[in-house]
Amino acid sequence: GPTIAEAAEGRYEPGRIGHGPVEGLDLIRAARQSVVHLEMRDVYDVTDPAFLEWQRTSTDSYDWGDWLNLVSANVARGVRIRRARVVSEPVTDFIRWEHMLTRHNIAAGEDVRWLPRRRAFDLFLPAADFFLIDARIVVFNFNSGDGADTGEEEFTADPDTVARCVAAFEAVWDRAVGHEDYQLA
Repeated sequence: GPTIAEAAEGRYEPGRIGHGPVEGLDLIRAARQSVVHLEMRDVYDVTDPAFLEWQRTSTDSYDWGDWLNLVSANVARGVRIRRARVVSEPVTDFIRWEHMLTRHNIAAGEDVRWLPRRRAFDLFLPAADFFLIDARIVVFNFNSGDGADTGEEEFTADPDTVARCVAAFEAVWDRAVGHEDYQLA
């Protein structure tokens, strides 16, 4: 739609905020230089059939196809994709599962780091996970208390909000440990 075209061309109206026709994945597809993702929950959707299967059998049955294809296509176009996860230790089973699955993210071209929450206590972080596209647009995504995705997103190109999210992500990134070096506690 026109909102996605505006964002992709850098014509997204500064200060615009709220729900709208744009979806976060569409903005990620339109990224030109970078996508960062900050995750700060210790549990997401525990009813995910692949997570439940992993709990029963320790097997990887998660279908990453759509996300991995999106990452691979963006990386092939020169878009840098980074993900930072702030986690409590000892980690939850859900984080153990995510840690096991992260090899797929890395194979697709994502750079992933982990930061124990006890090393993030003095950082000022937003109250919701977010994607930041080209350091211009922030897409906040929301989960219910039990971790289920609510399907709600808020997006903004407000320069102050973008700057705070850039600062928050980079502060986490600087302290975080690369996936290959992070040992689950």
